[in-house]
Amino acid sequence: MRKAATPLHQRGPMPHSLDVLTLGNAIVDVIARTDEAFLLAQNVHKGAMQLIDEARAEQLFAAMGPATIVSGGSGANTAAGIASLGVRSGFIGKVRDDETGRHFAHDLRAAGVHYDVAFAGDGPATARSFILVTPDGERTMNTYLGACQNLTPDDVDDETVRGSRFVYLEGYLWDPPAAKEAFRKAVRIAHEAGNRVALTLSDPFCVDRYRDEFLGLMRDGSLDILFANIHELQSLYGTSDPETALAALRGEGVLGVVTRSADGAFVVTREETHAVPAHPVEAVVDTTGAGDLFAAGFLAGLSRELDLVDCARLGGLAAAEIITHIGARPQANLRDFARQAGLLDGMT
Repeated sequence: MRKAATPLHQRGPMPHSLDVLTLGNAIVDVIARTDEAFLLAQNVHKGAMQLIDEARAEQLFAAMGPATIVSGGSGANTAAGIASLGVRSGFIGKVRDDETGRHFAHDLRAAGVHYDVAFAGDGPATARSFILVTPDGERTMNTYLGACQNLTPDDVDDETVRGSRFVYLEGYLWDPPAAKEAFRKAVRIAHEAGNRVALTLSDPFCVDRYRDEFLGLMRDGSLDILFANIHELQSLYGTSDPETALAALRGEGVLGVVTRSADGAFVVTREETHAVPAHPVEAVVDTTGAGDLFAAGFLAGLSRELDLVDCARLGGLAAAEIITHIGARPQANLRDFARQAGLLDGMT
């Protein structure tokens, strides 16, 4: 039987140095605008993420048009969004001691995120994701994981995990075996400390690879919160019907957060489901990082003990900012936006 997490207001006096700690792939994004013909010519699946080797990375980079290079990675984007909302965040992910890796670490720390994972001194280069953005704002990712795959349990600092109220895990991290063990270590330490653990499913193809394992994590008590978009959730339960997938999620006993692009999000518990509309935007430029920033807003709200609907509203606000520009890190102060929307009034 699943053991329920202790409510935040009932926990003991143990101090938390961080509100949210994220674990994920440390990646630098290479983003270029393109069209459907280029995707077809390069034989890539629109809207998905596929893993590529270093040779393919170099070939694709040579074929792409002018690119914008910014630090990314799903979990790191979430941590940066949380920090922009004035909430304490940290990140665990591996980079090589090369120019790209140092650029990544600088950007993350400059955003206010705690990051002290040691650089890899040898091995593959820092990861890069080649992101192709079509005129409709949809992004297609081709990712060379590089040094990401060298994340090990030794990179997970026990005290940092114990001192984090929420630990947020990126589904993409389930690919490399050593990273998977780092993931399991973080879950164990977090729950021993009475903290809560969240997972994002990351991508339908990721779910296809690890469906049984992800379901197992929910059912063995490893997870308290699940983030997914509606397509990932349908993939998880092997159904083309959204209502069937939502009904299955309600039976799992976790807090479910399900995004639906322009249709907003569902917040799902065993007792009830809340439909929360999307935050309005004038124009969509690039959807890269929308889910990452939704999770950032939701977790920031949860750490400030907002109700679940307001957590989703805060997630929608953060996602709305990110899709109005190229790149998956905030270009505006999200805390100011949240206050203008009345979502962080009186919060410190």
